[in-house]
Amino acid sequence: MTALLTPPDAATTVARSRRTTSRRNRRVVATLGVAVVVLFFVQVQLGTFTVTLPDLVRIVTGTDIPGATFIVMEDKLPRAVTGALVGIAFGVSGAVFQTMLRNPLASPDIIGVTSGASAAAVFAIVVLGVTGPAVSAWSFGGTCVVAVAIHLLSRGGGVSGSRLILVGIGIGALLQALVSYLLNRSDIRVAAEAFLWLNGSLNSSTWPRTRDLVVALLVLLPVTVLLSRWLDGLALGDEPAAGLGVPVARSRFLLLLVAVALAAVGTAAAGPVAFVAFVSGPIARRLLGGQVSLAASALVGALVVLGADFVAHNLVPGTALPVGVVTGALGAPFLIYLLVVSNRRVA
Repeated sequence: MTALLTPPDAATTVARSRRTTSRRNRRVVATLGVAVVVLFFVQVQLGTFTVTLPDLVRIVTGTDIPGATFIVMEDKLPRAVTGALVGIAFGVSGAVFQTMLRNPLASPDIIGVTSGASAAAVFAIVVLGVTGPAVSAWSFGGTCVVAVAIHLLSRGGGVSGSRLILVGIGIGALLQALVSYLLNRSDIRVAAEAFLWLNGSLNSSTWPRTRDLVVALLVLLPVTVLLSRWLDGLALGDEPAAGLGVPVARSRFLLLLVAVALAAVGTAAAGPVAFVAFVSGPIARRLLGGQVSLAASALVGALVVLGADFVAHNLVPGTALPVGVVTGALGAPFLIYLLVVSNRRVA
């Protein structure tokens, strides 16, 4: 018979297992970080206009290379930086939603949060004639208003994850109907502009917009890390979390607030890029063997956006597709896969 472990032996085994898991997680996160850096330079250097690494260094350090300097500094670099930051924002937002609500479908684009951004932006473009950065401001406001509405409507008897998801899906469907109505009633040229924004695009990336995104993330990401200490408890369920001393209602509200803010700034910068928040968390957990890591989710989100934007610009020669077209094409099969797996577990 196998000898039972004595308490000291069991403690040693647990500690060794935790160290092994921690080392593996660090390796995975480091690998993802390297992949993001490599893909970032691929995005900047390759494509319809290529630039060598020495020339890129010269351009960044201030040397003026006719033609190349403008393309790199005013198009490729802000586009790549914005794409990486948007991916980080969506990746962390989706991971917080899914962990907090204990459901892989609970991402801001699935439960209707980003539908608020879409409805507000389309209303601003079609009805008010708003253009440029003001559209981003409207989308940010729409995200926040809809998130507050979802939270308030799902509070009966205390906010529960399943109720919040169902309320969010219902509000999202209503807002999508409103968007469709506005597009059908608008001028064809205005509708085309709104439709481009709805697909999610990095075409309007500029240094001022990138700067605003950097400032927002410098505030939101540390706050998210600070609040993430409650995520492990919430992932166990409300009663176990309360038993561990987690203030369930307050922690869920604060996490919801910061996750919505991350989704809002990402949407304001690039539009509602489909499925990035939805796929980043599950992919990161799969790579980490089921562990939740906001850092890994952020890096996966950056990889998804950078890779999708590179494909969107180079898949069809002479045609630059919005990045949301590619992420949508990738995310839809992933959604179907998750639904099939969930049904099998229920069965």
